[in-house]
Amino acid sequence: MANFDMAELALKSVCPNNAMKYDDKEMPSIMVFIPKFRLCDVLSTADTSVHPAFRVNGVEIDGFWVGKYQTSHYNGRAYSLPGENPANTAGLDTFVSYNRAKGGKFHEITCAEWAAIALWCHKAGKEPYGNNNYGKDTRESLYRAIPTGKDNDKTGRVATGTGPVTWSHDGTLEGIWDLNGNVWEWCAGLRLVKGEVQVIADNNAAAPTCDMSASSAAWKAISAATGELVAPDGNGTTQGTVKLDFISGKWIYSTTIAHTTGANGCSFKDVTCDSSIGAAAKLLLQALAMLPDAALTGDGIDATYGGNYFYINNAEAERCLIRGGAWGNGGNAGVFRPSLNYPRSHAGGYVGGRSAFYE
Repeated sequence: MANFDMAELALKSVCPNNAMKYDDKEMPSIMVFIPKFRLCDVLSTADTSVHPAFRVNGVEIDGFWVGKYQTSHYNGRAYSLPGENPANTAGLDTFVSYNRAKGGKFHEITCAEWAAIALWCHKAGKEPYGNNNYGKDTRESLYRAIPTGKDNDKTGRVATGTGPVTWSHDGTLEGIWDLNGNVWEWCAGLRLVKGEVQVIADNNAAAPTCDMSASSAAWKAISAATGELVAPDGNGTTQGTVKLDFISGKWIYSTTIAHTTGANGCSFKDVTCDSSIGAAAKLLLQALAMLPDAALTGDGIDATYGGNYFYINNAEAERCLIRGGAWGNGGNAGVFRPSLNYPRSHAGGYVGGRSAFYE
């Protein structure tokens, strides 16, 4: 432990908001603390409720820790470490189980947690760059990171945290690296079932005992009228719930699906709701970074959401959430880049994950 003590002292001297969090085998992960905030702190709402990322099984938490780096896997466990080839080629359930194997409150990052970080970035005008252009960002020409994988004759994956400080979520050494590009990241707690949006309440997906299996009763649909969570019918056709329809080249939230198109996309900024979606349901979608907040204005706020893209498949039985984009997604990658096109079993070299932890 003496070596870890020295390493932690060195980390604290450079990054006071970072810490080493140890699993039940006393192995460390470097993590960044995200303190609790309210919906009105990051969205154009007067609602003073805490963001759902800061509520687990009905109890408010003061904040959560998130991996500073994308996950690397050792001995069936997930770690947040610098200079690593990010873990890949494994499905959602593997990333969930490798985090839970560490004991305590370690878990795969949830949709709510990712959204909290993304919304903070957007409000602060600090949406990060990253490896979205074969080893570099499309907006940078000189900065590059250390390659760990190839895409034909180009750079694919890069070593965690080896990009410039512009790849940090807050633009400082203390920030979270590689939320934009490198590898997509599995996010627990939100899915589509034949186009119906289903969630696990609040940040309950972070709890070590939460059942996130495909048939779990924890999955709830969203009432379009009230924003309340309701039991789905299992077919994606629950009456009066929030669903995704593709109309005139753009995704729109509605209670009906007139166009079952399979995989399709549009700019995140262009995602809208029809008149069937009430204010509370809209606010929940915005809180989960699944709907833009066009009314939010201020210094540095980018109304285009970094040019990020919204890619959805509303034709399949279950599609689980990945976020951020990969090394070849270009300018449409970023913290507001969700994809709901793959089943939970999907395993590709461009899909990874990130650890999180709460106390």
